[in-house]
Amino acid sequence: MLVFKSALLFIMLIHLNPDESKKPYVQSYIEQYKFIAIDEMDRSGIPASIILAQGIIESNAGVSNLAIKSNNHFGIKCKSYWTGSAYYHPDDDRDANGKLIPSCFRMYDSVQASYADHSDFLMNTLHYQPLFVYDKTEYEQWAKGLQLCGYASDPAYADKLIRTIKLYNLHEFDYYAVQYIEVSKLKPSEGLVASPE
Repeated sequence: MLVFKSALLFIMLIHLNPDESKKPYVQSYIEQYKFIAIDEMDRSGIPASIILAQGIIESNAGVSNLAIKSNNHFGIKCKSYWTGSAYYHPDDDRDANGKLIPSCFRMYDSVQASYADHSDFLMNTLHYQPLFVYDKTEYEQWAKGLQLCGYASDPAYADKLIRTIKLYNLHEFDYYAVQYIEVSKLKPSEGLVASPE
Protein backbone atom coordinates (compact mmCIF):
# COMPACT_ATOMS: atom_id res chain seq x y z
CA MET A 1 0.00 0.00 0.00
CA LEU A 2 2.87 2.37 0.83
CA VAL A 3 4.44 1.71 -2.58
CA PHE A 4 1.10 2.46 -4.26
CA LYS A 5 0.71 5.77 -2.40
CA SER A 6 4.30 6.75 -3.19
CA ALA A 7 3.79 5.93 -6.87
CA LEU A 8 0.53 7.90 -6.95
CA LEU A 9 2.21 10.92 -5.33
CA PHE A 10 5.08 10.72 -7.82
CA ILE A 11 2.65 10.63 -10.78
CA MET A 12 0.73 13.60 -9.38
CA LEU A 13 3.95 15.60 -8.97
CA ILE A 14 5.00 14.84 -12.55
CA HIS A 15 1.71 16.17 -13.90
CA LEU A 16 1.85 19.39 -11.91
CA ASN A 17 3.25 22.12 -14.09
CA PRO A 18 5.56 24.28 -11.95
CA ASP A 19 4.90 27.19 -14.31
CA GLU A 20 1.24 27.08 -13.28
CA SER A 21 1.92 27.75 -9.60
CA LYS A 22 1.64 31.25 -8.22
CA LYS A 23 4.96 33.05 -8.19
CA PRO A 24 5.65 35.41 -5.27
CA TYR A 25 7.24 38.09 -7.46
CA VAL A 26 4.13 38.12 -9.67
CA GLN A 27 1.88 38.43 -6.63
CA SER A 28 4.05 41.32 -5.44
CA TYR A 29 3.69 42.98 -8.86
CA ILE A 30 -0.09 42.66 -8.66
CA GLU A 31 -0.16 44.21 -5.19
CA GLN A 32 2.05 47.07 -6.35
CA TYR A 33 0.13 47.98 -9.52
CA LYS A 34 -3.47 46.82 -9.02
CA PHE A 35 -4.78 50.28 -8.12
CA ILE A 36 -3.11 51.86 -11.15
CA ALA A 37 -4.77 49.19 -13.31
CA ILE A 38 -8.14 49.89 -11.69
CA ASP A 39 -7.71 53.64 -12.28
CA GLU A 40 -6.86 52.97 -15.92
CA MET A 41 -9.89 50.69 -16.26
CA ASP A 42 -12.07 53.46 -14.86
CA ARG A 43 -10.54 55.97 -17.29
CA SER A 44 -10.50 53.80 -20.40
CA GLY A 45 -12.89 50.87 -20.09
CA ILE A 46 -10.06 48.35 -20.56
CA PRO A 47 -10.46 45.56 -17.96
CA ALA A 48 -8.03 45.85 -15.05
CA SER A 49 -7.45 42.11 -15.42
CA ILE A 50 -6.25 42.57 -18.99
CA ILE A 51 -4.05 45.53 -18.04
CA LEU A 52 -2.40 43.58 -15.22
CA ALA A 53 -2.06 40.37 -17.23
CA GLN A 54 -0.42 42.25 -20.09
CA GLY A 55 1.93 43.99 -17.65
CA ILE A 56 2.84 40.65 -16.09
CA ILE A 57 3.46 38.92 -19.43
CA GLU A 58 5.11 41.79 -21.31
CA SER A 59 7.44 42.82 -18.46
CA ASN A 60 7.83 39.46 -16.69
CA ALA A 61 6.12 41.11 -13.73
CA GLY A 62 8.42 44.12 -13.86
CA VAL A 63 11.75 42.27 -13.87
CA SER A 64 12.49 42.21 -17.61
CA ASN A 65 15.40 44.23 -18.93
CA LEU A 66 12.98 46.44 -20.90
CA ALA A 67 10.86 47.17 -17.82
CA ILE A 68 13.83 47.90 -15.59
CA LYS A 69 15.70 50.14 -18.03
CA SER A 70 12.77 51.97 -19.67
CA ASN A 71 9.76 51.57 -17.32
CA ASN A 72 8.00 50.03 -20.35
CA HIS A 73 5.71 47.35 -18.90
CA PHE A 74 3.69 46.68 -22.05
CA GLY A 75 6.29 46.22 -24.78
CA ILE A 76 4.96 49.19 -26.77
CA LYS A 77 7.29 50.13 -29.59
CA CYS A 78 8.01 53.71 -30.64
CA LYS A 79 5.99 53.94 -33.89
CA SER A 80 6.64 56.80 -36.29
CA TYR A 81 4.58 59.34 -34.32
CA TRP A 82 6.23 58.76 -30.92
CA THR A 83 7.96 61.93 -29.70
CA GLY A 84 9.03 60.73 -26.26
CA SER A 85 12.22 59.05 -25.13
CA ALA A 86 13.30 55.78 -26.72
CA TYR A 87 15.10 52.66 -25.59
CA TYR A 88 16.62 50.21 -28.10
CA HIS A 89 16.29 46.55 -27.23
CA PRO A 90 16.46 43.33 -29.31
CA ASP A 91 13.01 41.96 -30.10
CA ASP A 92 11.71 40.84 -33.49
CA ASP A 93 12.78 43.57 -35.94
CA ARG A 94 15.13 42.55 -38.75
CA ASP A 95 17.15 44.41 -41.37
CA ALA A 96 16.94 43.82 -45.14
CA ASN A 97 19.26 40.81 -44.81
CA GLY A 98 17.12 39.18 -42.11
CA LYS A 99 19.55 40.00 -39.32
CA LEU A 100 18.00 40.79 -35.93
CA ILE A 101 18.35 44.49 -35.09
CA PRO A 102 17.42 46.40 -31.91
CA SER A 103 13.80 47.57 -31.82
CA CYS A 104 12.80 51.04 -30.70
CA PHE A 105 10.66 50.90 -27.55
CA ARG A 106 8.96 53.74 -25.73
CA MET A 107 10.73 54.88 -22.59
CA TYR A 108 8.83 56.38 -19.64
CA ASP A 109 9.69 58.44 -16.57
CA SER A 110 7.60 56.10 -14.39
CA VAL A 111 5.69 52.84 -14.48
CA GLN A 112 2.48 54.80 -13.98
CA ALA A 113 3.23 56.70 -17.21
CA SER A 114 3.65 53.34 -18.96
CA TYR A 115 0.23 52.21 -17.72
CA ALA A 116 -1.41 55.47 -18.86
CA ASP A 117 0.25 55.29 -22.29
CA HIS A 118 -0.87 51.67 -22.69
CA SER A 119 -4.48 52.79 -22.21
CA ASP A 120 -4.02 55.75 -24.55
CA PHE A 121 -2.32 53.53 -27.14
CA LEU A 122 -5.26 51.11 -27.22
CA MET A 123 -7.89 53.87 -27.12
CA ASN A 124 -6.28 55.93 -29.89
CA THR A 125 -5.08 53.25 -32.30
CA LEU A 126 -7.68 52.56 -34.97
CA HIS A 127 -7.28 48.80 -35.23
CA TYR A 128 -7.93 48.36 -31.48
CA GLN A 129 -11.25 50.24 -31.59
CA PRO A 130 -13.36 47.06 -32.04
CA LEU A 131 -12.24 45.95 -28.56
CA PHE A 132 -14.16 48.76 -26.91
CA VAL A 133 -17.53 47.15 -27.68
CA TYR A 134 -16.71 44.61 -24.95
CA ASP A 135 -17.59 45.28 -21.35
CA LYS A 136 -14.81 45.64 -18.80
CA THR A 137 -15.87 42.28 -17.32
CA GLU A 138 -15.42 40.38 -20.62
CA TYR A 139 -11.71 39.70 -20.21
CA GLU A 140 -11.73 36.58 -22.41
CA GLN A 141 -13.13 38.58 -25.34
CA TRP A 142 -10.56 41.31 -24.72
CA ALA A 143 -7.72 38.74 -24.66
CA LYS A 144 -8.84 37.12 -27.91
CA GLY A 145 -9.43 40.52 -29.47
CA LEU A 146 -5.95 41.77 -28.57
CA GLN A 147 -4.48 38.73 -30.30
CA LEU A 148 -6.69 39.19 -33.37
CA CYS A 149 -5.76 42.88 -33.55
CA GLY A 150 -2.08 41.94 -33.56
CA TYR A 151 -0.94 43.24 -30.18
CA ALA A 152 1.67 40.48 -29.94
CA SER A 153 3.21 38.07 -32.43
CA ASP A 154 2.81 35.08 -30.08
CA PRO A 155 -0.01 32.85 -31.44
CA ALA A 156 -0.78 31.75 -27.84
CA TYR A 157 -0.99 35.33 -26.51
CA ALA A 158 -4.73 35.24 -25.70
CA ASP A 159 -4.38 31.90 -23.93
CA LYS A 160 -1.48 33.23 -21.86
CA LEU A 161 -3.49 36.30 -20.84
CA ILE A 162 -6.52 34.20 -19.89
CA ARG A 163 -4.41 31.65 -17.98
CA THR A 164 -2.65 34.46 -16.06
CA ILE A 165 -5.95 36.14 -15.22
CA LYS A 166 -7.45 32.90 -13.93
CA LEU A 167 -4.36 31.80 -12.01
CA TYR A 168 -4.09 35.08 -10.10
CA ASN A 169 -7.86 35.84 -9.98
CA LEU A 170 -7.23 39.14 -11.74
CA HIS A 171 -10.83 39.21 -13.02
CA GLU A 172 -11.89 40.22 -9.50
CA PHE A 173 -10.39 43.66 -10.14
CA ASP A 174 -12.75 44.16 -13.09
CA TYR A 175 -15.59 44.62 -10.62
CA TYR A 176 -13.90 47.35 -8.59
CA ALA A 177 -15.39 50.81 -8.78
CA VAL A 178 -13.15 53.76 -8.15
CA GLN A 179 -14.84 56.62 -6.38
CA TYR A 180 -13.04 59.68 -5.17
CA ILE A 181 -14.57 61.68 -2.37
CA GLU A 182 -13.45 65.17 -1.48
CA VAL A 183 -12.17 65.24 2.10
CA SER A 184 -14.25 68.36 2.77
CA LYS A 185 -17.44 66.34 2.11
CA LEU A 186 -16.68 63.66 4.70
CA LYS A 187 -18.48 63.91 8.02
CA PRO A 188 -16.49 63.67 11.26
CA SER A 189 -18.91 60.95 12.43
CA GLU A 190 -17.62 58.67 9.66
CA GLY A 191 -14.32 58.45 11.53
CA LEU A 192 -12.31 59.51 8.48
CA VAL A 193 -11.77 63.17 9.30
CA ALA A 194 -10.08 64.37 12.45
CA SER A 195 -12.27 66.76 14.36
CA PRO A 196 -10.81 70.20 15.13
CA GLU A 197 -9.58 70.63 18.68
